[in-house]
Order: sequence, then structure tokens, then C-alpha cells
Amino acid sequence: MERSLTLADYQALAELRYEIRRFLHFSEQAAREAGLEPRQHQLMLAVKGLPAGARPRIGELAERLQIQHHSAVELVNRLAAGGYVKRHRAGEDRREVLLSLTAKGQKILRDLSLHHQAELSIRGPALVSALKRAMQTSNGSSAARPKRRQTTGEKTNNARKRQQ
Repeated sequence: MERSLTLADYQALAELRYEIRRFLHFSEQAAREAGLEPRQHQLMLAVKGLPAGARPRIGELAERLQIQHHSAVELVNRLAAGGYVKRHRAGEDRREVLLSLTAKGQKILRDLSLHHQAELSIRGPALVSALKRAMQTSNGSSAARPKRRQTTGEKTNNARKRQQ
């Protein structure tokens, strides 16, 4: 059965998008004021905040930022040239290149992250409220979840598993 949407559903989704965009605009401006492009900041945050067990490789970071591999390489090149990240070879597999933040990168990321936390303490409640409203249907129940599309990284990982 196809579900219809009410005006309130559209308004909730629009409000969520607005609150997300407000925070993203803040984040982009903060990165630029710190001398970074927004995606450079995002890559540095991804390096520092990878989940346990994830390795800071270009492919992993491209997936986390939802960008192409070659775009992640360019971001890393610019960050390395600026002294924010460094590349190093993995232990046994010398072909594997891992990334880490330099002391300069650690400092700027810390400053930006503190600024972001302060902003979230102000804007966070409105963002959470908008998210909760958007997750509710017009009849008050949680929205049915449509089938999620696979990301490029998930497709690649699934293809590798099938080949093994």
C-alpha cells in the first residue's frame, strides 16, 4: 500500500533539512576561517574519529566522506603539503599507505572541534527536535523505512566478498 504524505510531513522534512543546512553552513565557515576547505576539515575529522578497527586509508576516508578515491587523494595531497597530515607505510604490507595527523593538524582539528561542540550546544536541540518530527508520520507512528541504497564502498566490499 502506497502511503501518502501530509503537509505536516513535508514541513517536518523541510525543517530538518533547514537545521542540517544551518549547521553545515556554520561548519563550512568555521573551516574556512581556520584556513581549511570544508572537505579538508571533514577528512581530518574522519582520520581522527575513525571507528575502532578501521584503518586510515584513502579508500576508507573516501567512503566516510562519500567522495571518489581520486578526490580523497587530492584532499590528502593538499593537507600533506600544508603540514596537516602525513602518509606512512603499513607494517608488513608496504603497499598500504596509512594517514595520520601531524601536530599542526591535531591542533587545528581540536580547535575546530571545540568550536563545533559549542555550536552544537546552541543549535543541537533544534536539530534533534526537527529530526524527531521528521521521523514521525502524520498518524504519529514511526515512518516505514524504505530499502536503503548501497554506497559505493559497500558495493565494492560486497563484490570482493563474492570473489573470495
